[in-house]
Amino acid sequence: MAAPPGEVIDVSRLPTYGFGHRSLMWWGTIGLMLIEGTVFAIGIMSYFYLRGLAPRWPISADPPGLGWGTANTVLLLLSLLPNHLAKRAAEARQRRRAALWMVVCLVLAGAFLVLRALEFTTLNILWNENAYGAVVWFLLGLHTTHLITDTVDTAVLTVLLFTGPFDGRRHVDVSENAMYWYFVVFSWVPIYAVIYLAPRLQG
Repeated sequence: MAAPPGEVIDVSRLPTYGFGHRSLMWWGTIGLMLIEGTVFAIGIMSYFYLRGLAPRWPISADPPGLGWGTANTVLLLLSLLPNHLAKRAAEARQRRRAALWMVVCLVLAGAFLVLRALEFTTLNILWNENAYGAVVWFLLGLHTTHLITDTVDTAVLTVLLFTGPFDGRRHVDVSENAMYWYFVVFSWVPIYAVIYLAPRLQG
């Protein structure tokens, strides 16, 4: 209801931030995930398009080794728990608890990147050898970029939670960072299937 002429509405007691769809950050993160999910989908479609053109697949290579990729997949799925706990703590405005779970997430993210580096050594092909090598390296490299950027974001947020500058909106940042990590993890599942399982499922 509008205030009468000459009067003002006191909004000083209204919250300065909100979680979920009440936050502009949430909408921005959703938009980012839609855009990046589309790029992942285009990469996967490119893989199967090239596979349909090739007389043999993989081209001039054995399928990638399963070891490091599978280990990284398991670790990624396990990381959902501390990530979820960090999100819950942030939304409960428990700064210290959120900070501690973010440290756990950061340690796991470092482990993922080490395993990811080892994954590249088991692809059995280089990116510039043929179309198969190019699309496999593209898919793995694209997801690795997301791992790196979210690890950096997690590191910055963790430092801010411990040292500041800090205000309540940092809780929103942690919550949205956790939501983006869900995307990073679950987007990996179909990419893993394409890179590691599809070459072994010849008709």
